Amino acid sequence: MLLLPLFAMALAHGNEPLLSFEKDIRPIFKAYCFDCHGAHEKPKSGLDLRQKRFAVRGGKTGAGLQEKDPDKSHLLQRMKSGEMPPVGKKVSADQIALVEQWILQGATTLRPEPDSLAPGIGITEDERNYWFFKPLIEPAAPLVKAQMKVRNPIDAFILAGLEKKNLGLNPEAPRRTLIRRAYFDLTGLPPTLEQVEQFEKDASPRAYENLIDTLLASPAYGERWARHWLDAAGYADTEGDAANDTARPYLYKYRDYLVRSLNQDKPWDRCIIEQLAGDELAPKPWDELPAAEKELLAATGFLRCGPDFTASGGGREEAEQTFTETLKITSSALLGLSVGCAQCHDHRYDPVSQEDYFRFRAIFEPAFNPAQWRRPGERQAALLTKPEREKSAQIEKEAQELAKKHQESTAAAIKTIFAKELEKVPDEMREPTKKAFDTAADKRTGEQKTLVEKNPKLNISPGLIYQYDTKVDEELKKMQAGVDAKRAGKPKEDFFAVTNEPSSPAPATRLHHRGDFNQPKQTVAAGDLAIATVHQASLWNCPEEKKGESSGRRLAFAKHLTSGNHAQFNRVMANRFWLHHFGQGLVDTPGEFGKLGVLPAHPELLDWLACQLPKNQWRLKVFHQLIMTSAVYRQSSAHRPAHDAVDNSNHLYGRYPLRRLEAEALRDSMLKVNQRLDLTLFGPAIALKEDASGVMHYPADQPRRTLYMQVRRHKPSSFLQTFDGPGLAPNCDKRVPSAGTPQALALMNGEFIRQEAGNLAALLATRAVDEKPRLTLAWQLVYQRTPTASEIKLVENFLQEAKATYLATKAKDPAQLAWTDLCQQLFASNEFLYLE
Repeated sequence: MLLLPLFAMALAHGNEPLLSFEKDIRPIFKAYCFDCHGAHEKPKSGLDLRQKRFAVRGGKTGAGLQEKDPDKSHLLQRMKSGEMPPVGKKVSADQIALVEQWILQGATTLRPEPDSLAPGIGITEDERNYWFFKPLIEPAAPLVKAQMKVRNPIDAFILAGLEKKNLGLNPEAPRRTLIRRAYFDLTGLPPTLEQVEQFEKDASPRAYENLIDTLLASPAYGERWARHWLDAAGYADTEGDAANDTARPYLYKYRDYLVRSLNQDKPWDRCIIEQLAGDELAPKPWDELPAAEKELLAATGFLRCGPDFTASGGGREEAEQTFTETLKITSSALLGLSVGCAQCHDHRYDPVSQEDYFRFRAIFEPAFNPAQWRRPGERQAALLTKPEREKSAQIEKEAQELAKKHQESTAAAIKTIFAKELEKVPDEMREPTKKAFDTAADKRTGEQKTLVEKNPKLNISPGLIYQYDTKVDEELKKMQAGVDAKRAGKPKEDFFAVTNEPSSPAPATRLHHRGDFNQPKQTVAAGDLAIATVHQASLWNCPEEKKGESSGRRLAFAKHLTSGNHAQFNRVMANRFWLHHFGQGLVDTPGEFGKLGVLPAHPELLDWLACQLPKNQWRLKVFHQLIMTSAVYRQSSAHRPAHDAVDNSNHLYGRYPLRRLEAEALRDSMLKVNQRLDLTLFGPAIALKEDASGVMHYPADQPRRTLYMQVRRHKPSSFLQTFDGPGLAPNCDKRVPSAGTPQALALMNGEFIRQEAGNLAALLATRAVDEKPRLTLAWQLVYQRTPTASEIKLVENFLQEAKATYLATKAKDPAQLAWTDLCQQLFASNEFLYLE
């Protein structure tokens, strides 16, 4: 019955879409007006815009709007004139036109409005039912026409969307394409020609599945997928404290923790719990923890990844800023929402209130607490065990005994030398001179100072003994070497960069008026966002359950988040893992699922995937297998005119998305092709080198995987920047590849590319003397295939012309330079740079 008037109005307006307050107008008012006219108990000028009926009633200046009469709607006219809002971004012309159209239509609402509302913006029915905030219910896989294409439910969901547009999937990609795709996806490295040929010849019905199992068992898998999560975590090996960009010597242990955890296939829910609250799981004293449990401390480096503006100074303001950036990272990475937008006022687009922001902040406040801030050096945990500390103390005691003997021997030697040298002083001056040297420098008389100056040979220090007695000097050096050798036997002191809570009571979290910490207001309880539990009986608040010295808040939140029932977390995680297999997410704004993000291309598939994670005990390797064995993943990347005409952006996944290798995979691939890649796992970050112009580079003599190169917040590697490495402001939810002048110039003129081209040319020269076998080997190493006849002819001509050019310039070794040019072209080719 309620819908009949609306239906009649829709007919009355013909084809013009019928607008409603709830769906079309309230979001505009919320973005531009609610901060003054709805967010607070006493709206400015008495004008409350949270309901249409309130807007009609108006405020001190009269009615805000009049149905069907835009000219007499005071609110609309003030928007048009730019008077509302009085400050900040103005309402756009399109949005003003929408408000005007709504008024002309009669200013309709979808449902009757209540007579009154509780203070604050609250959560509307439409916001409750926004797809991302709905409860997570596993959908059934749809029936599709192309049932023969369905390998698993993923294909059914994708085909259902395609078939609505009369489209279908591409044919399966060739085996060479599939093995390259699988290798890069799971290890970030190319296969060898032998591995490609073996896979192409494997007649087993499980050849592809066996390949995936092999790659998932590779140590390179953990390195590859750790890098993806490090982007979301905002990982850097420097603090980001302005120009100083202070080094973080211990955070690499968090990176190594991720690699180990992924290679062990540690359930992802457990990984998240450890990253948020590993310190609350690790029993004290920490110096008695076995090595496996110390990993719990390394895991908390997740909350230390963001910039720390207090590393080289600063006070409360910088501490607050550091805390704020950490909350931004945590909310975007885990909740898929820009919760930070509600720090100063209610979120303008999503149902996240300012109180929600501070409830979320309260979970982490005991560990950060800007009022009692701890700088990076104060948030470390020693790695030494109790027995190691006892051993170290014993060694130090013995070393001090040796050092004491060395000091005594040194003093005796100086005394003996001094006596001998004093004999050379005239008899009448010997006693006054001795007394002058025995007197402290600041208490010497003028006469004594003169005596000291006239007898420099009597000014004997340990470093000058060799000038008087080389034999005694050698004996003393041996004694000092013994002291140093003894101390060298001490267990090495090392630390974790940790997140933990001091033993003091948890601080109260107060809402800051306008986000200003100098204007604290009411205390808020720690808990999840209200919208996250809006479909449940009550808000989720952190239980006040201390875990040893800690408040227990982070652990309680982590368990709540990973319970399998947190719809937002499940969807965000499923989308992130999908993104790194296809280069695009089902929601292609992986850190923003709210109104500021994009809608999912296949919402039912996303929900189904989100349900599979807890059903499979959060085992990521099972999730990889699920995605990679689908027909959607295995299809060709070839373009089809009929498909492109309907879905040129490939949102429906009718072909595999072509994508360029990331910076790390590109560098690592060149090193592997050249057989120079050092596959050593783990270890401290390898520092970048700065050239004369201040540009940072990866050191040429360090062929480790790029994962182990230093990640800097300021002045990052030029190679990483050029090839669209992660932007750390403060984290990177998705890398956005670009193809333009910087990349072209780097491929043509970059020092690293040229160096590796030379290394490849040198390798080829040692492996094949004649030109054609060398060409074949080059193709096999770079492309994992043999060259075609036309390619051979083309390259032979290229080499001939290049040699002639170098000969004309009288360059040294023109043949090798020509081969270096060729190798550089191979590295710069699309076949090497792109993954089909």
